[in-house]
Amino acid sequence: MTDATTGTKHKNLATRAGAALLFAAMFLVLAPHSRADDSPRAKVLSKKVMCMCGGCNDTAGTCNHTGGAFSGPCDTAKAMQKEVAQRVDRGDSDDLILQSFVQEYGPTVLLDPPKKGFTWLVWIAPVAAPLLALFLIWELVRRWRRRVALGPAGGPTISPELLDRARREADRESDE
Repeated sequence: MTDATTGTKHKNLATRAGAALLFAAMFLVLAPHSRADDSPRAKVLSKKVMCMCGGCNDTAGTCNHTGGAFSGPCDTAKAMQKEVAQRVDRGDSDDLILQSFVQEYGPTVLLDPPKKGFTWLVWIAPVAAPLLALFLIWELVRRWRRRVALGPAGGPTISPELLDRARREADRESDE
């Protein structure tokens, strides 16, 4: 091989390497910086809103329709995840993002109902109901025990002489 052929091969190799580097740099610059799958904050938020597709009772972040020809998150969940990711990218606060979903879908979109108004019962009932039941059972048993009054046993009456004789014999046996 001549020096001219070797030089041409090196130039072609350098041109290809430069083009590949330029392409890789453009891809990194133009690629989206965050997606719902990449942002931990978006993942957490998408797990706080329910998927509103009507076919599951999962959160938007965990929606997974299994079986059949389709398996994975539904289009509704994907759209909700995308909206969460866009709002996170814009810098919206968590409360603002969740409130926007409440305005669009109603309070049922939230995984955890707000702890105010009538929904406070949802938070208190699982603790209060068993405690109340235990208290009522305890009180009922306590009242039943009070009602039981000890009365004399039925049967023939025992004469006082016979009772005194039985006591004397019991005392004598215990002294032995």
